[in-house]
Amino acid sequence: MTFPDENGPETGAAGAADNGGGPEVDRLAVALATAQVEAQQAKEQQLRAFAELENFRKRSLRDIEQARKYALEKFAAELIGVKDSLEMALAAQGGQASGSAVLAGVEATLKLLGASFEKAGIAELIPTGEAFNPEFHEAMVAQPSADLPPNSVLQVIQKGYLLNGRLLRPARVIVSREP
Repeated sequence: MTFPDENGPETGAAGAADNGGGPEVDRLAVALATAQVEAQQAKEQQLRAFAELENFRKRSLRDIEQARKYALEKFAAELIGVKDSLEMALAAQGGQASGSAVLAGVEATLKLLGASFEKAGIAELIPTGEAFNPEFHEAMVAQPSADLPPNSVLQVIQKGYLLNGRLLRPARVIVSREP
């Protein structure tokens, strides 16, 4: 037997069963669905944030590697002129005073500088006979040539240099053209 209550005619287990769940169950079902959607959105936001963090980490590592690899770029570009001057001094001697102390000193200095360039990742760019490439070569003159195909490097006027594959200075060259 059930007794009437202030909230309605009948209460208890029998009343709830007759009601089919009523508005309270509907409210809880809506709240559950809302919570599930919010949880899914939070999970997606977390995954996006993790992906962004991972991309930032990779970008930072790449930037650090680039900075380390090319930190000496300005210094290396300055040393290229020194090496050029030493090479011109040797060329001006033309072997006349090959036994002189000056010539020996220039040769030794040039050899040490070349070894330092190699250790620092600086490579010479001497494209004689290669196809002209405007990314690495600067054409100074075009001369007719029967020996090489057009747009080939006939002669290097000034060597170019690369730092770990990045251009420091283009090679200044004479380019072939049709005779």
